[in-house]
Amino acid sequence: MKRHSIILLLFSLLTLHAWAAPRMPKPADVLAAMHRANSYFISRHPDPTAATFVKKERPSNLWTRGVYFEGLIELNRIDPQPQNVGYMARWAHFHRFMPRNGITTRDADDYCCSQSYLDLYVDSLPFYRDQQMIAPTVQLLDRLVSLRQAEAAAEEERPALRHSSVEDWTWIDAIQMGLPVFSKLARIRHLQGDASASVYTEQGWRMYEWTRNVLAGGLFNQREGLWWRDADFTPPYQSPNGKNCYWSRGNGWVYAALVRAIDAALLADNAAYPDYREKPGAKSWKPLDFEPHLADYQSDFLAMTEALVRCQRADGFWNVDLLDDTNFGGKELTGTALFIYGMAWGVRHGILPEKRFLPIIARTWKAMVSECLHPSGFLGYVQGTGKEPKDSQPVGYDVEPDFDDFGLGCFLLAGSEVYRLALR
Repeated sequence: MKRHSIILLLFSLLTLHAWAAPRMPKPADVLAAMHRANSYFISRHPDPTAATFVKKERPSNLWTRGVYFEGLIELNRIDPQPQNVGYMARWAHFHRFMPRNGITTRDADDYCCSQSYLDLYVDSLPFYRDQQMIAPTVQLLDRLVSLRQAEAAAEEERPALRHSSVEDWTWIDAIQMGLPVFSKLARIRHLQGDASASVYTEQGWRMYEWTRNVLAGGLFNQREGLWWRDADFTPPYQSPNGKNCYWSRGNGWVYAALVRAIDAALLADNAAYPDYREKPGAKSWKPLDFEPHLADYQSDFLAMTEALVRCQRADGFWNVDLLDDTNFGGKELTGTALFIYGMAWGVRHGILPEKRFLPIIARTWKAMVSECLHPSGFLGYVQGTGKEPKDSQPVGYDVEPDFDDFGLGCFLLAGSEVYRLALR
């Protein structure tokens, strides 16, 4: 009798665990959520060329809109829709595929839009593909590469010369805005047969490495696996609870940048000429030889992943201050979406263990859709622009952020990888 009771108890516990364990969503449900949010945005912004007006006028190729188009491109890759294709094409051609403020800018925010320009070039049918689609981005990056080469030559005569061409990214958001541009252009050039494509990945690495290791003693805390947003937040700065202050979305930007840089350096087993894009059903990926720092990026990605798992909230979200729930604590969408984007990509590529991370991904995606996405398509719990937990507060279900585009971009990026993972 006693043995029988123990068996029944064990069976009940196993049944309860199986019932409670979150399951990956159906691919169709993921698509529906993404289209609902995107349709709401386009209904409010039917003209993709129109300037934005948040306190002042800004062109529609500013960084916030660039992040949105990063997400829209990924949605279009998993479910092409003519209206979305036309929306993206109108935007890019209106801006003549030009970075904001032209090809001489040094501000990574200005060339965030180039990520989408490069992707649109790759996604175009061969007879529509035009080198003018990437020419402004090439000119911008070539200027940076040439400047670094000139500095390197001058340093031989004056060893104390500072390498100013790699010291642009003084805040970690810039890593997401800038690093993938170098990686994506290098991929395009490499696959087109350019033996010197690695000049772009080397420039991107040097800029990343300077922010990571040199600026203010290095903005990446390797011991805790997280990033200080900029020099103002390194020790002795502390959160109210006396711990280091790590801003959720800032870390999300770096996490996403690592994913996009690594992804650009991998070739799927089913990729083929002329675009070498990954097709649905890819099972394995091999590294391309233009990125000598692939292992470094992967190491940082894994370190961040472990740190993020440790500080996730029980409801699936992350606080705006990753280590202090008393510092404007509460669920927040943008950082959460970027973390799930990275984790889903990592599982799909065999970098993160499926058994451990699928439940995290499933629970978090369900939480984002059920608690942030309105029936209309509006996204709640989006922290607006800023650089730390206190900015753009309060954050809430019905609170509209100052910019309504970049949060949607983060949501679409997450959804695209959750969808691909759910398809397997």
